[in-house]
Amino acid sequence: MSEEKQVKKQLRKNMLLNLIAFSIIFTILGVIIYSQFANSLYKSADEELNRSLNQTYMKFDKYGSEQKNNIKEPINEQQINQINFKNIEPPQEIGKPEENEFKREGIDSLRVIKITRNSDGSISQVNSINDNVSTIFSNAEFDKDKLNIIYETTVQGYTYRAINYKNEDETYTQIFINIDSEKDIAEKFITNLIVSFSISVVIILIASYILSKRTLKPIVESWKKQTQFVQDASHELRTPLTIIKAKQEALLEKPETKIIDNVEDISITLQETQRLTKLIKELMELAKNDSDKIVLNKESFNLDDELSALINLYKDVAESQEKQMKLDLQFNDNVNADLNKIKELMVILLDNSLKYTEEKDTIEVKTYKKDSKCVIEVIDTGIGISKEAIDHIFERFYREEKSRTRQKGGMGLGLSIAYNIVMLHKGSIKYDKNIEKGTRVVVKLPIK
Repeated sequence: MSEEKQVKKQLRKNMLLNLIAFSIIFTILGVIIYSQFANSLYKSADEELNRSLNQTYMKFDKYGSEQKNNIKEPINEQQINQINFKNIEPPQEIGKPEENEFKREGIDSLRVIKITRNSDGSISQVNSINDNVSTIFSNAEFDKDKLNIIYETTVQGYTYRAINYKNEDETYTQIFINIDSEKDIAEKFITNLIVSFSISVVIILIASYILSKRTLKPIVESWKKQTQFVQDASHELRTPLTIIKAKQEALLEKPETKIIDNVEDISITLQETQRLTKLIKELMELAKNDSDKIVLNKESFNLDDELSALINLYKDVAESQEKQMKLDLQFNDNVNADLNKIKELMVILLDNSLKYTEEKDTIEVKTYKKDSKCVIEVIDTGIGISKEAIDHIFERFYREEKSRTRQKGGMGLGLSIAYNIVMLHKGSIKYDKNIEKGTRVVVKLPIK
């Protein structure tokens, strides 16, 4: 399977997983919100239902005793069941209280309806002077076994919450409260939830695609870099091996010849062997860095003294190539770093400067302190570097002109190693063009 197909497959998989995860979260959230909303919506209706029931018993109480004056809080179920209605004398006209009195209690309406039933469940009274109401509720559902609990029922197309109580005289009281408006609100709320969920699914799909793509982006880039790294490494390894193989085969074809007659071939073989050894060493170092196995052995040392001793070794090389090397070491302080790694860093930078400078060119090394950091600059007046190359200079195996670089012995790994050394010290490194010509490298390291 090609890389592109694998990426697309993983992208679809991530999108599906994100969609399922977000959908489950939104569904659970929607159920919780609706449950809380419905409970809150019907809570006021249930409270009004209980309040109407309490008012009904308190109404009878005023005809027969002084219990009403003693009740300061609404009567609950237990209190209602404990009331002895046998000693309560009903009003002179049983079941026919004055119209205004019912209206004051808020009973005579389609919102709240009270029905009194006989012991056999038949209706004895509907508290309404409206005959239509009495007709509507004449066939209202009633279950003797469904007592003291609030339930939902439908009467002639209207939806009610209802509660049934058994009186002391074996009769039953049934109170209804209309919840059509609450039900309508709940249905609209569900519709809004479904619409919102549908919109959310579309948003989730878009978000999943964006998130999945962003999540896969560094993986894809790493994959490409790894593939390129393997290809470049294979190419770099193959070149010296091919040369060594060819030279050795040539020597085997002339077994009678003396070594002095094949000095050039042997010399080339040794050079390619050295290059191969160096390449393998650099690859191993990069591999260690990738696996986070490199441990810095930090110590305090005088940076200027160490750099001066190292650079002096390169002065003879520079002079032999008719190049000038200058020092301007002004740091004059100690740094806490891995000395061997710092030397390795400087060797890489100086090697590059020597490779890409011509006769009469200058290489200058500066050190100074700025913003509580140690700054090292390596400036040369060599062939320079293009703007496009600066953005890729620290990439592995990157070379601006590969053929020319190979001739100079470069493999495009040195600056990658230099970058890793600086990063391990939590510093920064920047390549730039020199003001006059050539390149300028600025390394900043923490002092402590």
